[in-house]
Amino acid sequence: MGVKKKKEMQVAALTICHQDLESLRSFADVEGKNLASLLLHCVQLTDGVSQICYIKQIAPLLEKEDKNGMCDPIIRSCLDILAGIYLSLSLKNPLKKVLASSLNGLPEFFLTEAIHSFTCRLQEELNTTDLCSYRKVIDNISSCLENFNLGRASVNNLLKNVLHFLQKSLIEILEENRKLTGNHIAQTQLMNDLLVGIRVSVTLVQKVQGFQGNLWKASSSPIWQSMCGLLSIFTNFVSDDDLLQTIQSTSGLAIILFIKIMFDPPEKIPGLISSLLLRSVDCVSIPEWFMSSCRNLCCAEIPESALLFLCQGTLAMLDWQNGSMGPCGEALLLDTVHVLFSLSSRIKESTLEMFLSRILASWTSSAVCVLESSSPSLKNSLNGNSSIAERLLEYVYTHWEHPLDALRHQTKIIFKNLLQMHRLTIERADLVTDRFFWELTVSLLQLEWHVKGKYTCLGCLVECTGIEHILTVDKTIPSQILEVMGEQSLVPYASDLLETMFKNHKTHLKSQAVDSTWIDQLHETWISPLLFILCEGNLDQKSNVIDHYLPKLLNCSPESLSYMVKILQTSADAKTGSCNSRGALGALMACLRTARAHGHLQSATDTWGSLVSSARIKQGLVHQHCQVRIDTLGLLCESNRSTEIVSTEEMQLIQFFITYNLNNQSPGVRQQICSLLKKLFCRIQESSQVLYKLEQSMSKHEPENELPKQHPSVSLQQYKNFMSSICNSLFEALFPGSSYPTRFSALTILGSIAEVFPVQEGGIQTVYQLSHDIDAGRFQAVMECFTSTFEDVKILAFALLMKLTKTVVQFQDSEKLQGLFQAALELSTSTKPHDCVTASYLLNFLIWQDALPSSLSADLQTQQVAYGDGDKLASVVERNTLMVIKCLLENLEEEISQAENSLLQAAASCPMYGRVHCVTGALQKLPLNSLQLVSEWRPVVEKLLLLSYRLSAVVSPVIQSSSPEGLIPMDTDSESASRLQMILNEIQPRDTNDYFSQVKIVKEHDSFDLEDLNASMPDIDTSVEIKGKEGKTCDVTAQMVLVCCWRSMKEVALLLGTLCQLLPMQSVPESSDGLLTVEQVRDVGDYFKQHLLQSRHRGAFELAYTGFVKLTEILSRCPNVSLQKLPEQWLWNVLEEIKCSDPSSKLCATRRSAGIPFYIQALLASEPKKGKMDLLKITMKELMSLARPTEDSQSTVPQVHALNILRALYRDTRLRENIIPYVTDGAKAAILGFTSPVWAVRNSSTLLFSTLITRIFGVKRGSDELSKKNRLTGREFFSRFPELYPFLLKQLEAVANTVDSDTGELNRHPSMFLLLLVLGRLYPSPMDGTSSALSMAPFVPFIMRCGGSPVYRSREMAARALVPFVMVDQIPNTIRTLLARLPNCTDQCFRQNHIHGTLLQVFHLLQAYSDSKHRMNSDFQQELTDVTVCTKAKLWLAKRQNPCLVTRAVYIDILFLLTCCLDKPAKGNQPVLESLGFWEEISRIITGSELITGFPYTFTVPGLPQYLQSLTKLAIAAVWAVTAKAGEQTRNVPISFSQLLESTFSEVRLLTLEALLERFSAAASGLAEKGLPPLLHNMGEKFLMLAMKEKHPECFCKILKILHCMDPREWLPQTEYCVHLTPKEFLIWTMDIASTERSEIRSVALRLASKVVAHHTQTREENRDSMAPELKQWVQLVVSSCEDHLPPESRLAAAEVLASITPYFLTNPHPIIGLQDTLALWRCVFTLLQSEEQAIRDAAAEIVTTALSQENTSQSTEFAFCQVDASIALALAVAVLCDLLQQWDQLAPGLPILLRWLLGENDDLVVCAESTCQVEEDYLFEKADVNLWAETLVSVRYLYKHLSWLLSKSSWHPPGPETLPHLRRTVSEQYHLLSQVFRELPPTAEFLKTVEFTRLRIQKERTLACLRLLAFLEGKEGEDTQVLSASDSPPEASQLTLPRAETAC
Repeated sequence: MGVKKKKEMQVAALTICHQDLESLRSFADVEGKNLASLLLHCVQLTDGVSQICYIKQIAPLLEKEDKNGMCDPIIRSCLDILAGIYLSLSLKNPLKKVLASSLNGLPEFFLTEAIHSFTCRLQEELNTTDLCSYRKVIDNISSCLENFNLGRASVNNLLKNVLHFLQKSLIEILEENRKLTGNHIAQTQLMNDLLVGIRVSVTLVQKVQGFQGNLWKASSSPIWQSMCGLLSIFTNFVSDDDLLQTIQSTSGLAIILFIKIMFDPPEKIPGLISSLLLRSVDCVSIPEWFMSSCRNLCCAEIPESALLFLCQGTLAMLDWQNGSMGPCGEALLLDTVHVLFSLSSRIKESTLEMFLSRILASWTSSAVCVLESSSPSLKNSLNGNSSIAERLLEYVYTHWEHPLDALRHQTKIIFKNLLQMHRLTIERADLVTDRFFWELTVSLLQLEWHVKGKYTCLGCLVECTGIEHILTVDKTIPSQILEVMGEQSLVPYASDLLETMFKNHKTHLKSQAVDSTWIDQLHETWISPLLFILCEGNLDQKSNVIDHYLPKLLNCSPESLSYMVKILQTSADAKTGSCNSRGALGALMACLRTARAHGHLQSATDTWGSLVSSARIKQGLVHQHCQVRIDTLGLLCESNRSTEIVSTEEMQLIQFFITYNLNNQSPGVRQQICSLLKKLFCRIQESSQVLYKLEQSMSKHEPENELPKQHPSVSLQQYKNFMSSICNSLFEALFPGSSYPTRFSALTILGSIAEVFPVQEGGIQTVYQLSHDIDAGRFQAVMECFTSTFEDVKILAFALLMKLTKTVVQFQDSEKLQGLFQAALELSTSTKPHDCVTASYLLNFLIWQDALPSSLSADLQTQQVAYGDGDKLASVVERNTLMVIKCLLENLEEEISQAENSLLQAAASCPMYGRVHCVTGALQKLPLNSLQLVSEWRPVVEKLLLLSYRLSAVVSPVIQSSSPEGLIPMDTDSESASRLQMILNEIQPRDTNDYFSQVKIVKEHDSFDLEDLNASMPDIDTSVEIKGKEGKTCDVTAQMVLVCCWRSMKEVALLLGTLCQLLPMQSVPESSDGLLTVEQVRDVGDYFKQHLLQSRHRGAFELAYTGFVKLTEILSRCPNVSLQKLPEQWLWNVLEEIKCSDPSSKLCATRRSAGIPFYIQALLASEPKKGKMDLLKITMKELMSLARPTEDSQSTVPQVHALNILRALYRDTRLRENIIPYVTDGAKAAILGFTSPVWAVRNSSTLLFSTLITRIFGVKRGSDELSKKNRLTGREFFSRFPELYPFLLKQLEAVANTVDSDTGELNRHPSMFLLLLVLGRLYPSPMDGTSSALSMAPFVPFIMRCGGSPVYRSREMAARALVPFVMVDQIPNTIRTLLARLPNCTDQCFRQNHIHGTLLQVFHLLQAYSDSKHRMNSDFQQELTDVTVCTKAKLWLAKRQNPCLVTRAVYIDILFLLTCCLDKPAKGNQPVLESLGFWEEISRIITGSELITGFPYTFTVPGLPQYLQSLTKLAIAAVWAVTAKAGEQTRNVPISFSQLLESTFSEVRLLTLEALLERFSAAASGLAEKGLPPLLHNMGEKFLMLAMKEKHPECFCKILKILHCMDPREWLPQTEYCVHLTPKEFLIWTMDIASTERSEIRSVALRLASKVVAHHTQTREENRDSMAPELKQWVQLVVSSCEDHLPPESRLAAAEVLASITPYFLTNPHPIIGLQDTLALWRCVFTLLQSEEQAIRDAAAEIVTTALSQENTSQSTEFAFCQVDASIALALAVAVLCDLLQQWDQLAPGLPILLRWLLGENDDLVVCAESTCQVEEDYLFEKADVNLWAETLVSVRYLYKHLSWLLSKSSWHPPGPETLPHLRRTVSEQYHLLSQVFRELPPTAEFLKTVEFTRLRIQKERTLACLRLLAFLEGKEGEDTQVLSASDSPPEASQLTLPRAETAC
């Protein structure tokens, strides 16, 4: 919803020749009332829109004429002129349709004359021989046939001529097209002409009456001969692959249509077409004319595409309605689909696949038409159980996950029509009980929900058969679908299916109902699961449900809203939500927002206010969860009526929201906030226009029934006040030190205001003007946003200033502007890259404001010309831009000269990239296609190109070095400069094409021979210190040189790309219509080629690629043929250079071929996508031939290049589906390349293979590497890439054979890893069918054999790859087969690798079976019981009889998995494991294991950690099982936890502690059903002893966590007895750990210590004094844990600790610790609330929530017990602290502490003052920790406001002046020091010394705040005001902007 100007219609005016004009003048009457006068007035107009009015008057005027007027020569002449006008107009000109419409209303007595005129004029057109005019004539024929009676009659009269013309034009256009090969633009136009010609031919045959009857069918008839000629042309077209496929497709339609029209008798047409499609034409029996015209179709082999398009024509052009073609038509229908099925298995090109899917969908539609009146035999052939239906279903299942959206859509149509076909075949049978529908439903529901096609097909099934039978199969379907709403890619499908099901169910229930109870059932089925997701679902689920499903549901059932609101209202208090959960409040706001936005909620405040209170809305606006805040804001801003008046309450709530929500780190949230507020402003603007109109009407008359609630003028004034208030808040947000999110939000919203409320012209009333609220201070604040390091802020600030151009002028000061210009020039040479961006925006601002220094324009004064008023601004901007670029080029030329002498000097003092960046920035903002000073620009452009090449030549040696990133000697000693010179001399590329072919001889040097080096480089200064700016010395590091070089290359590349993209080119040499010559464009292309092919630095060639892409895009559209062909020439050249493998070539053979892939990418991506993509085809053919392995060792380098280029092309999304046909060959090359003996080839093959995996299976969408989200069914995979089936099978067989070899050698087949990786991503589907052609069964034995690989990782992958190849119901049999292969304990000879591989396969199959849906089946338990019996037979593998620990561990894992699957008893039976005696066997394994007997190993044995972990997991499971069975009895436990915890192996202890921690955590949180088992009682002593002796960090951490979970009353009294520490000493020990250990242990120890402290303070109130030292130490520990430099875990732990102790230490009415310590803890809260990490701020906000929920604080705010965001939590925290100081009566001692907080650290000022006068030492890439969220002045202002309020309100009297003299003196000294520093700053310090200037301003404001409070305390506030406004401080620094009073605090 926005204010959009209505686009004005552009209509080209009609014109006539001079002769016709003179005729009209001679015929026009004096009164101007005849037709000639009307036409004369019309043609004399120059505006096409005005001419339309005259055209419409023609028919009414002629109706008034006398019938005898038909003989009037005036009218005859006018009709002739009208015919000429009509044919002269272009096809798309609206005047043509208006004229046709007008002439259709011509009186009948004028028709004959009009037809004659049109016929004559059209005949003249048809006689043309000019090829360029053919398209216009064809368009005229087309327009005559389109709803134009005169035109159709004329064409009918000239049918013979029209057909002849079409035949002639198609032949000549095709011939011209062949002549222009290589000229893509001309060829594209000619192709379009051909297409239009064919379409007109089709339309002609369909619409002209001349084809009725048989007279024209005589062989001698000219019409017949032309028809035969056209048919012959179409026959050639359909088989010509050089033409566009749309031409071939349309030709296919035309062929069938012409056959239908021309062939006799009609009843034989289906048989003829069948024989054509089946390639069985009887050449003897067909007519001669048909044979001569369609010989290619009858006798020759025709391409698959031609056959496909003939099928399309058959379905589109024949009449399938009502079975009009009889049995022959039915046979043709069946033949057509069989042809399509055969084509579907052969066609793999994406565009043809798309055609095929559309044609198949068209076939199903035709079949539905035929079935409505067909024979029984056809119904049998097309019912759901027929072979055709099965093939259609297979096609749907294979393609419903296709990457092309359009193809997936066609599968939906096919499936929908298939259901309709079956319905038509079963007639009156019950759909629900029909076997086909039932089996289809069950099979679809068995599919995983990640399959997109499942949703589409289920939706079609519901529409066909209803929802009831689906809910009968599974009632939880709604919940299941809602669960997948968290996956973004599935959301559209899931929401559409839910909507379909909901609508169907509602309709069904409503039709069956006898009362209103049906809606309760509807709500129970659909609304209840929805509300559960809204309240409890994860973030993505809720967001997607609200955005996509909730609006659809409310549209279907608006009456459900009240039910939802009622449920959520009752839950809102209990479920308030958190940072991770919206809770019921969030769900309520989302529902109300959606309802209001879609018009389901009355929008007046008093109406929807009855559903939710304003207090609750306020809570939502500052809720901790960002989406709750957004939804609540949306409720206020969005409305379905754009003119709805915004209420006062809404405006107050919006103002409140803006106060606390500008500083949001999430870009998405910021975008939503700005978008919603813009909607609100649009509402205000549009509703204000309504109010103005209402005000005007009320001043005239006031109808009583339409009186508004308040006078419009009152509402308008409220609008003005509200907008002014909003703008005040937004400008205040641009304070010094404001964060990037705050500035971004404020500037975006201000920009929206300026856009929505533009400066109105013409006296139109507007409710608000932003310019009225701009003053000098606010202008300066926006200008200072240019200094932000974030370019987004600069862009927004510049855009805002441009929208306020007229207002900004009044704040311009010439002296200030001169300073700005100098500052911009200085910043453009800064070594900080963001400074040159600032310079660019400053210069652009000065250019557009016409505020450049007068001295700059002195040389251009004489060249200025006079401009009209309309062009004045454009001319000023152009002149200013030209001056600035000239100035920059002069400086750049000097700096390049300096760099040519000393690159080090340039890198240190004047890096050149800033100047180039400023030039590019100025050019990008200038409309370069309409320049007026062309003669001035030409030398500038020439110089610009020259300097770019010079600059590139200076820096390219570094960029083209073998390892530019490695040139970083960080030493600052005296040798660094010399070493740098040596490096710069030795950086010639070492990785050219001789990289692999020549032996490298490296000389060893103990030291560098600097004399020789200096002799070879005499012109390079080798001094250590380089003179920088202002004559100061600075050290130059190599990284400074590198940054200077690659950024210079980057800027040059972008500049050249911009020049080619924006500057107009000369059409011919020496012409005056362009700035770039053809030669200059060629030079730029050669430049890019050189640097892309030779640069080694990724940053350099990536940016060169960006510029080169701009160039290639221009070349592909350039009318100059020589430039058009450049990309093709460049492509051939580089391919030849790659192929030749010349050692002298400079192509980079390492670094993934560096810029070569980028170069080829740019060339191929510029090729028009709608063409034949010939360049891509040629390139892929060449690259595939190079990428394949060969015997020639010389081909290694070309092979590496080819593999790297292929990888880049497969990754390029711009090639889209055009690259898919080459995936098969790419996969083969990658897999075969992995077998190469050369590492570089294997490395490139691996990278290519990884890219192909992503290209085939999609971008990874889940954390699980093998998630089905990134997998395909075997049928789908091999259907898309059929050639990979035999290839992968053959490769896998070869791999398996190497594994099974009996030589005893270690065989590692290189390709095994890649093969298993591919196969592991396939999975079987119930929809795969029974076709054996692409069966996955042949792979299974080979994968099983791969399990015997000697490589551990390969065995694992083989096991994972086997799982998808075994159907779920076959898994138990497969497991039993594998177990049977395992050796018995008596066998003498076996291989552990084979055993391990087999066991891994068993394990993964068993895991897949346990995770499947079969767990719900009754056979599940029985199948696993059989598997368990087989497992028991091989138990020796888990015992000591098996010497291999690796295989023993896997077998134990299998046993553990079985215990997890069979842990619950079947109905009425004892547990399976008990009945089999399984637990006894496990107990024997454990008791006989090393956990009991100890380990005999004295050294590390392979597999020992894995074995220990597996055995421990099984032991723990056994302990829990025995415990659950025996209850209190624990004597039968095979091993105790104490034994496990005393193990010498950390793996055993860690797993045991994790299991115990899980139980203790559940018991502590109340989640355990029965509490702790008896076995775990009284274990505190054990854990205390373990804590004292544990050395393993992770185990120690787990022990402390367990102690934290336990009640201190259970174990703290035992410390003295167990570990000989008193509770107090134990606390000290814990705090020592918390202050010394690493972060995770530190965090846990802090939590534990805090829990002990809380325990002491609660239980030992009488001994608190004795605990004072420990409490002080604990406070210091908490304070130190909140410091910014610590890891987030430590600060998060501190926040949780503070939240837990808040009632005891922070808000206790009777403080336990001293005031200073209490305030120190509160200071921690403020620190954490301003942390940069969102999680820490959220945890700190919980502290404030807890503090506000206490009895003594909850009454002071309306946000008690609410989850609030950190922004408002900071304000609330300050407020509650001030309130507590009053409660504690501690204001007097606490005030000095708070004043010191307000003042800040004293040391900062000294450092800041010194830093302004010192030279900054820049270390690039060394980033200090910067908090980008915290805003110092926000907390300062909150504290100042509340202290002022507290001191003014409190009855406490301030002490005498003598109590605060030291603080007063400190503040005064600081203030005067600041004033002195401000005076010493340069005039434009905000740009040149941004950091220091901002820091000083912040400190100034803090100091002023302290001075004011001290003045108030001393009773001298009035006197001190004059001091604060003294002239020695700048006005922007001396103003303390106080926030207006917030209702929140």
